[in-house]
Amino acid sequence: MGNLNMRQQYDEYISAFKKKASPEVQDKMSQAIAELEDSNAGQGLTAGEKIPSFTLPDATGNEVSIKDILEKGPVILTFYRGGWCPYCNMELRAYQELLDEIHAAGAELVAISPQTPDASLSTKEKNELDYVVLSDEGNKTAEDFNLVYKLPPYLVDIYKERGLDLEKANDSDEWTLPVSATYIVKQDGTIAYEYTKADYKDRAEPSDVVAELKNL
Repeated sequence: MGNLNMRQQYDEYISAFKKKASPEVQDKMSQAIAELEDSNAGQGLTAGEKIPSFTLPDATGNEVSIKDILEKGPVILTFYRGGWCPYCNMELRAYQELLDEIHAAGAELVAISPQTPDASLSTKEKNELDYVVLSDEGNKTAEDFNLVYKLPPYLVDIYKERGLDLEKANDSDEWTLPVSATYIVKQDGTIAYEYTKADYKDRAEPSDVVAELKNL
């Protein structure tokens, strides 16, 4: 796995998924992405803007302030949907493999999802992550970043049929998620780089993000 880039892993997973999932399910998933792309939801902040200040619990429940982390250096900030999302797990593991390079550049990596600290802890343990994983229950911080969207009822039904219990993972019956977004944030809180896409299968390649970080 280490020598495959994330895009290749995604492509392999997508082709396997297409063999397994019914055309109807695939059509509905595509429809949900198209509807989200056409809506104004989840557009996200852009380069040059300042990020909102936030303090969130990590996987062990300790409160972590982004201000404290930025005092030490720049931050790669990535919003993911949850440990139930295979694309998120591939992305989180890819960042883990690049963590030494990120630290060598004087930066820190922070991943945020609407999961509870307990669910974040199992995501962290499952993927053997050595970086900060924060719980944004209720998507309050993701809302401040303008990333939140509501899953359409037909997609909620598909998720439930597939055994994805977001209500338990997020301790919420809202069925809202952040779109996948990655930022490089300078020490003064300004966004130097952003990659936000409605399609959760379209994400910045972590090695490209680290290359951008080194150019700061």
